[in-house]
Amino acid sequence: MEFTERIAPLRLVVTGGGTGGHTYPALTAVRALQARLAARGRAVDVLWIGTAAGLESRVAPAEGIRFEPVATGKVRRSSNPLKLVSPANVRDMCRVPLGAWQARALISGFRPDVVLATGGYVAVPVGLAARSCRVPLVVHEQTVRLGLANKVLARAATRVAVSSESTLPLLPRSARRTAAVTGNPVRPAVLAGRADKAVTALDLYGFDRSLPTVYVTGGAQGSVQINTLVAAVLPELLQQANVVHQCGPANEAALRERTRALPPHLAGRYLLTGYLGAELPDVLALADVVVSRSGAGTLAELTALGKAAVFVPLASSAGNEQAHNATHLQQSGAATALLGDVTPADLHTALTPLLTDPARRTTMAARSREHGRPDAADHLVDVLLSAAGQPT
Repeated sequence: MEFTERIAPLRLVVTGGGTGGHTYPALTAVRALQARLAARGRAVDVLWIGTAAGLESRVAPAEGIRFEPVATGKVRRSSNPLKLVSPANVRDMCRVPLGAWQARALISGFRPDVVLATGGYVAVPVGLAARSCRVPLVVHEQTVRLGLANKVLARAATRVAVSSESTLPLLPRSARRTAAVTGNPVRPAVLAGRADKAVTALDLYGFDRSLPTVYVTGGAQGSVQINTLVAAVLPELLQQANVVHQCGPANEAALRERTRALPPHLAGRYLLTGYLGAELPDVLALADVVVSRSGAGTLAELTALGKAAVFVPLASSAGNEQAHNATHLQQSGAATALLGDVTPADLHTALTPLLTDPARRTTMAARSREHGRPDAADHLVDVLLSAAGQPT
């Protein structure tokens, strides 16, 4: 009788979440790891440790990944030291030891080969628990600047993976020696879009294909600021381009009423939609210019695709992260960043040269692509396997 030796699965703990910026890169890395090891006949057992109220608590189970919540606390930043010891901050900081105790129990029971932390407040107690259990810890930073949680964990990490070369000098000196620039994992579907499928799926036959196409988005929920700016310049914009405007479900009715008076020849070049689902990769393939926020995930997708972009950063993003992201690309000619109190005239001024000068648009797209890392997930898998002492 012939016996086949069974290869033990790789055991991975993932932590991070609260928002899509921390959750989806982790999920993409998990899928890339599973695909690589499946090709070798090996499985991956995954445990996601997060917060009960975070996005990860919904995403992980929906993806068939075991999820366990732990206690955590949000540190409310302020330039005023007295506000740092506010009752809410003190109460939340007291929850961190409880979360670390819960995480240590989960890690001890699961016995992972490696832990991946992608940021968010939940990553701190889980990362510290991994260190105390002597489990290799890989910290991944999505933004140009280090997030608060990853600043804490960088000294405890076995390896730190960053999305940009410019992040390396911000790491503790001890972490720089083994740090890797992997990029920020991008969902494979985003890279596989087809422009012709967007035309068919969204009935864009009224678009003038001799004109460039602008994709406007404020994220899944939309952005009132971006919607207002675009609505103010829409008649002029439609003289120069076709526009796909994803405005957020709550904003669609008001914008539809506001744009009802567009002349028919311009209205045919404008698609207003509350939400894009499966069509998004195809719309991105169709777009020549993107107007959007500048979160880390957005930057990773647009640079991987090599898209010219005009960014309107979210002013309230943690640590002014989005403004730093947008400025970083603008400095190399890979995007335009509109900072501060942005007016419709500012948006029009930023878009006009990109829409009227194909060479300028092509140059910006090429510089954007220079920052892109479409293979980021595979590079992050290399770091995970290396940290776990496994062949890459």
